[in-house]
Amino acid sequence: MYNNLQRDNIVVKANWLLNFSSNSRGNLTTEMRKIEPVTNKTAKISQPDLASSRSPLKLSLTKGLFFFLACSSLLAPIAPVAGQALLPYTLKLENESLQEQGLKLARDAAQLIAFEQYDLAFGRAKLATQLAPDLFQSWLILGSLYLQREEYPEAVSALETARKLAPDEEGILFALGSGYFRQGNYREAANSIEAGLKKQPKAPEALFDLGNAYFKLGQYSKSIASYEKAIDFEPQFWPAINNVGLVKYEQRDINGAIQKWQKALKIDKQQSEPELALAVALFTKGQRRKAIQLGQKALTRDSRYGDIEFLRQNLWGDRLIEDTKIFLKNPKIGNLIPTD
Repeated sequence: MYNNLQRDNIVVKANWLLNFSSNSRGNLTTEMRKIEPVTNKTAKISQPDLASSRSPLKLSLTKGLFFFLACSSLLAPIAPVAGQALLPYTLKLENESLQEQGLKLARDAAQLIAFEQYDLAFGRAKLATQLAPDLFQSWLILGSLYLQREEYPEAVSALETARKLAPDEEGILFALGSGYFRQGNYREAANSIEAGLKKQPKAPEALFDLGNAYFKLGQYSKSIASYEKAIDFEPQFWPAINNVGLVKYEQRDINGAIQKWQKALKIDKQQSEPELALAVALFTKGQRRKAIQLGQKALTRDSRYGDIEFLRQNLWGDRLIEDTKIFLKNPKIGNLIPTD
């Protein structure tokens, strides 16, 4: 399973609500408070149907800027010079007022993310980076939304800008790890997440992501250690338990893998991934009747697990993939897989 920090239909890393205030001298300060993820950690971000079909309501930069300037009374006429024709109205842009509007837009975008209104949030986040380019939260939110839209180069670019503005912010480093991972740059992904964990070591989702990066790098011992740390912080985190099983299978420790998948199913018996993996392992060990029963249940619940590419996206290794291909050829299993 590949499952990121937000662990549902999104790769959004900006799970912060921003509370903005001004001090007595007018200098803008920000205070961040974490919010609980609104999503279910059990879904896989690599699913092909993640992209929502919502109709986006995007703010035009020009119209949005005009609107906010007008609301802020920043559209002010310039007094004409005596004896000359009237000059056209000129935008009198106050940098501090623009920054205030950028702060408000960033906060609005974060709140929209909390309600899964990603398209609405995207327009506000993009405009916020234009009005307040020195606000790292705006770039973090924009980069996270680019991740959700699967526009990975743009995501990494925005997040790198955020990191330049706030190099010690762990949320940015974790988000960058996701961006690099999705680009296939597993070494940079691991480096970025490791840097974030130095700032915030008690982050089970980030530890999970780090385990995934190590897995793709073939560093199995480090991968398991990272997953186990995540489980220490969150004992019911079945995706991490599941992935320990994936690693052990690649290490030829089939019995160890079986134990992990059984443990994951005890936490959530409705999960098709550990159930199918367990079925393949039991089939390989000769327990065919039990294996077929489990495989039928798993594929009836979610037939996507009969797609080899889908399994690869969820970090199933070469050894498990090869055994799964054999298992799927069984007529009692193969007829559950869509052919279109």
